[in-house]
Amino acid sequence: MSKKKLAILTIIIAILLDQIIKIYVKTHFVLGEEVLVFDWFRLHFTENNGMAMGIEFGGKAGKLFLTLFRLVAVSAIVYWLVGNIKRQVHNAVVVAISLIFSGAVGNIIDSVFYGVIFDHPSHKIATLFPESTDGKLFFGKVVDMFYFPIWQGTLPEWIPFVGGDFFTFFQYIFNPADAFISVGVALLFVFSKQAFPKEEEEINA
Repeated sequence: MSKKKLAILTIIIAILLDQIIKIYVKTHFVLGEEVLVFDWFRLHFTENNGMAMGIEFGGKAGKLFLTLFRLVAVSAIVYWLVGNIKRQVHNAVVVAISLIFSGAVGNIIDSVFYGVIFDHPSHKIATLFPESTDGKLFFGKVVDMFYFPIWQGTLPEWIPFVGGDFFTFFQYIFNPADAFISVGVALLFVFSKQAFPKEEEEINA
């Protein structure tokens, strides 16, 4: 398989998987609903307006800026991906950049379109393609659902600043797009010499 086909296949599969899972959760779960899969793995439907890990960013103006910034960033990632394909880099690097691109696009789809393709009922399951909605283009919320509370408990008193506090590891709720970005970054780290050969040469010179 050529590197171009590998990139396209990775992107299509990743984006489809991301959106299928998000749409399923959005149309089958009430906001805040949680399903216990294992003690350490739960499906917990939540949404956020901002950056990764649910961080908020400057209200509506900040959200619009963030969405537009993501669109610009995606363009840069495409340029990066095409350049690496032309350089005939290792397949793992092609997959890594493709996953990062897919994750960014997946969350952009939420932010741009979910405000208008879903309705937004309170304490009810959302409908896909409703007759009417009060949402706006570019102001959709990102859907998150993967929750891994691997350990929960009170931290020992001797730990500075947080001793005695109740702590959950891992407390963040994320989605497939976030996971793809994380896996892509991890692959780039593992294959850094193949991904950034010029930088490596300059450092060793």
